[in-house]
Amino acid sequence: MTTSTTLAQLPTLVGQQIGPSNWVEVSQQRVNTFADATGDQQWIHVDVERALAESPFGGPIGHGYLTLSLLIPMWSEILTVTDAAMAVNYGLNKVRFPAPVPVGARLRLTATLKLVEPVTGGLQVTAAATIERHGSDKPVCIAEPVYRFLAATP
Repeated sequence: MTTSTTLAQLPTLVGQQIGPSNWVEVSQQRVNTFADATGDQQWIHVDVERALAESPFGGPIGHGYLTLSLLIPMWSEILTVTDAAMAVNYGLNKVRFPAPVPVGARLRLTATLKLVEPVTGGLQVTAAATIERHGSDKPVCIAEPVYRFLAATP
């Protein structure tokens, strides 16, 4: 579910939950592509046979940072600032991975806006984000992302 707002209205969303995003599947192909892009070829992610035989997770799992990277496309599904000329990922204050992401799992994002503050050229948003796995009570990622929504320059 997308929340659509303007820069002027964005501060009124503080304390409100937004989302959830659509479900995103973490396929073995996605895991392998991420491993190739990052150089993280640890067997618990990319060696399916070994992971099935030896992993305490019962099979291959997605990288924590792969899960975190999915925050960006899911975030764009849950919040649109219609008059922002640009949005940038400013950073993270906190990230934890409380549970693994088995290959084949479906994930989605919900978030609560914690803080909206002015910055040069726009607004900075700090959120409390939770990525959940379908069928699990424990989140797979909790994070505090910081985004900047910048206004068009005259």
